[in-house]
Amino acid sequence: MERVRYAINPAADNAALNRLFASVWPRHEQRDFAQQLTWSLVYVCAYADERLVGFVNVASDGGVHAFLLDPTVDPGFRRQGIGRELIRRAAEASRSRGAQWMHVDYEADLEPFYTTAGFRPTAAGVMQLVTIAQD
Repeated sequence: MERVRYAINPAADNAALNRLFASVWPRHEQRDFAQQLTWSLVYVCAYADERLVGFVNVASDGGVHAFLLDPTVDPGFRRQGIGRELIRRAAEASRSRGAQWMHVDYEADLEPFYTTAGFRPTAAGVMQLVTIAQD
């Protein structure tokens, strides 16, 4: 297992973020992450050597609520605790910035992962604002 290094709010590398997202999210479209990350409460990156292998972003309501977004781990680095460590560090940094609650949405099959990461299931709602074309 390669040694993994974590960084909070490192300089954004669009090429590395797009490579990581493309390896995980089938419908990922290349984008500029810089603007999005300027709005973040915090984001955490995981590196094996200098290669980006994990990422998580946290948005905020400007008050006590933080929202976990885009937890992403390179498929070749999964099941090594990287995802949970990204979340742990994101939660710690969010707490230090004044957040008191962290929210996350996930598919039902991911509930065991999020439970072991410290979340408890709650009732929530979601409204789709745009229609996404299906292949």
